[in-house]
This record gives sequence, structure tokens and C-alpha cells, in this order.
Amino acid sequence: MANTYSQIYIQVVFAVKGRENLLQKSWRDEVFKYISGIIIQKGQKSIIVNGVSDHVHIFVGLKPDMPLSDLVRDIKSNSSKFINEKNFLKGKFEWQVGYGAFSYAHSQLDAVYQYILNQEEHHKKKTFKVEYLGFLEKFKVEYNDKYLFGWIDD
Repeated sequence: MANTYSQIYIQVVFAVKGRENLLQKSWRDEVFKYISGIIIQKGQKSIIVNGVSDHVHIFVGLKPDMPLSDLVRDIKSNSSKFINEKNFLKGKFEWQVGYGAFSYAHSQLDAVYQYILNQEEHHKKKTFKVEYLGFLEKFKVEYNDKYLFGWIDD
């Protein structure tokens, strides 16, 4: 797109199917690096990918030629395939349907980066459910409980 200049900063959050604690620490970083590679291969800017055993946070600089839904679809399908082909788990790995996406200004980059970087520490104090509902409320996103991630008892 000639003469089109933009940088849209989006944090994407999604969970393991059933909110199971399947992203094991021993191979989690390899998966996050793989996800970052998908983002870069799609011509987008991978700022940070991190998470804990049951969910992932992705912070991306999105260009206007890539629909966010297409990027998330590709990340989920390709990373699931990667996890399954590597045989990290005995059973089949899948991501839960859906995701949250939240936009930020350039001035917020460092704060969001630090927040995502410190997921392990952060989740010692706050459950994923509390965190995710907090995002929805902070960003004034209307939602129906019926369509939220399948919560397990935290």
C-alpha cells in the first residue's frame, strides 16, 4: 500500500484448550520463539511473546495489510502443529477457540512489554480469569459470559 504508514500495537491473549496447564516450562520458550517467527514471517513486528502454562500473551506491531484474525488463526494453527509434531505432549495439543485483542499507544510499549515479560511473577498474585476479565473491563469490551474461555477453578 503505497503512501500508507501506520503502526498499530496489539496485545493478543489466548488460552490452551480447556485451560489445561500444558505449556511446560521446559519447552515453552521454544514455542514462544516459534510464534514470534510466525509473526515475523507474516511481515509483522513481534515485540514479545510470553505466557504461563495455560495461556499466552503476544504483543505485536500490526501493519494494515494483515487482518488480526488471520494472524491469530495462523499463529494458533501453526504453533499447535509445531507442538504436536515435536511430541511435547502425549496427547493432542489445541488452543481454545477465541482470543482477546487490546490496543496500545506507542507511549505504552515499555509498560506492556514489562507486563508480558513478567507473567510468571504476575500470576503468583492474580489468576488468568481475573486478569482477562480485568482487560475486558479496562478496555470497555462488552462480553457475554457464555462465550468466554472455559474457566477451570482457579
